[in-house]
Amino acid sequence: MAKEELYFSLDIGTRSVVGLVGTFIGEEFEIIDFQVEEHKKRAMYDGQVHDINLVTDTVKNIKESLENRLETKFEKVSVAAAGRSLKTCKVEVTRQIEPLTHIDKDMIGSLEIEAVQKAQREIKSGNSIDEEEFYCVGYAVTNYYLNGTIIGSLEGHRGKTMGVEVIATFLPKTVIDSLNVVIRQSGLSILNMTLEPIAAMDVAIHDNFKLLNIALVDVGAGTSDIAITKDGTIFAFAMVPTAGDEITEKIAEAFLLDFDTAEKVKLSLSKKSTIKFKDIMGVKHQVKPEEIIDTIEPSIKHLATQICEKIIEYNGKSPSAVFLIGGGSCTPKLSEYIAEILGLQSERVGVRKTDIIKNVIFNRKKLPGPEFITPIGIGVSAKRTKRNDFINVMVNDKPVKLLNTSRLTVADVLIFIGFNPRLLIGYVGKELHFTVNGKNQIIKGRKGEPASIFINGIQGNIKSQVSNGDIITVKKQDVEEVPDVFIRDALGDMLRKTVFINGREYDLKTEITVNGQIVADDYKIKNGDNIIVKHASTIEDILNELRIPKDSFSISINGRLCSINEKIDNGDRIEMKVK
Repeated sequence: MAKEELYFSLDIGTRSVVGLVGTFIGEEFEIIDFQVEEHKKRAMYDGQVHDINLVTDTVKNIKESLENRLETKFEKVSVAAAGRSLKTCKVEVTRQIEPLTHIDKDMIGSLEIEAVQKAQREIKSGNSIDEEEFYCVGYAVTNYYLNGTIIGSLEGHRGKTMGVEVIATFLPKTVIDSLNVVIRQSGLSILNMTLEPIAAMDVAIHDNFKLLNIALVDVGAGTSDIAITKDGTIFAFAMVPTAGDEITEKIAEAFLLDFDTAEKVKLSLSKKSTIKFKDIMGVKHQVKPEEIIDTIEPSIKHLATQICEKIIEYNGKSPSAVFLIGGGSCTPKLSEYIAEILGLQSERVGVRKTDIIKNVIFNRKKLPGPEFITPIGIGVSAKRTKRNDFINVMVNDKPVKLLNTSRLTVADVLIFIGFNPRLLIGYVGKELHFTVNGKNQIIKGRKGEPASIFINGIQGNIKSQVSNGDIITVKKQDVEEVPDVFIRDALGDMLRKTVFINGREYDLKTEITVNGQIVADDYKIKNGDNIIVKHASTIEDILNELRIPKDSFSISINGRLCSINEKIDNGDRIEMKVK
């Protein structure tokens, strides 16, 4: 068989590596050969490569064995990053809005991006490596808030505040880097990179089921990895640091066995009516599976409880169904306890084995166990989603490299580069606060236009899909932080005081002071300014301004005789007669 027709895939796990070779016949994936090999020493921790050389040795052994058996050479391989290496964070963001503004899609999208960026900062702040980069592999909105109250949709509403709660998931760049090094040192290059939960979900759950709220739990050796799907996509990833090894350790402790013997006993619980083994003292035992199960039942319930608590934490409620995969999923009574704790019918929690996978042909020995779901999923993904594991785009003339996960959008790009989401919407500039003659004055900030987004010269939006080589331009609309306001514009008629003297109109002098300093009417007002506007306020002031002797005239205002101490108002008619 020509090597171009063969697809080589690797599932690099904490305890072992599975190598699988297959080919596509139409829509069917035929498994030609496979090999499983355990790491000689502990080389992986929680899905992260710690000893690159040890992992490389294991991968090389599998590669060379399969090459020899199939008489071919492999140059490329499909791999997956472990679900347990993903970092998930739940955050909430609240933003003040203008009470008369109707919330639109741009405002909601900007708010969601701000929330994901906040989650990214929290992930980074909790990371021991300051400069570590994280790729966002997905996020989901769990709640919207209007004025602090949960609401189904924000669009079209008005209020004082809007908020959002999101669950965002990130993959550390070091996980990808270490996988790349192992593959390169093994004499291979990466054909396709996916995530283990996505690969498993693609083959374990039929497409028409993915619209349902389903939890997929991969119970491995050291961890139980959880992926939750809803509305056709995986929206949350989680991990429980407890799995099959805890059950094995309990058997070892209860029956005085070494770990390897205890593991064999555990795997025999559902296969044999009587289990025979020898403890570390050399004593032989014949034990019924029920007796062992009774001994380890508290540990099984503890594992089930931790899995269920994590599902509810990220899903907010019990899902519609739970599918179990991975070697630890066959642990007796585990599915029953999960159903009981989540309040689900027992038939809604089940172990997914390879016989449920559609369009897969087993050429040699069958791979029936749930531990082979993920390796087969990685193999199938080689053709279905064959693509570069990274894409390169240009954003405002700057190159950006992104992890190529499922459907990338402009929003994913802006999240990664840390673009200020508030610049995406036509936000209102800051208000200008000042006082005039002791009275508070407020001038509202100007409303800006939303940012314009173009992909390869064609107008788009934050939901627009992006591809390798795309040129993205984001033209933000600048809004003055504080508007330019001059005294002559802000005070207008207040600067003018007019009276009529013997039928003739006079504009009285205006004195303007700002914070105690005399200024002209072209002064630009600043936040916090104390403005005083003075005009002549009495008859005496007018006489002094016009240099008219005080005692030479009898004076009346609006037909009424008055003294020189009489207060005057704008528009008053003053009559002056020589005594």
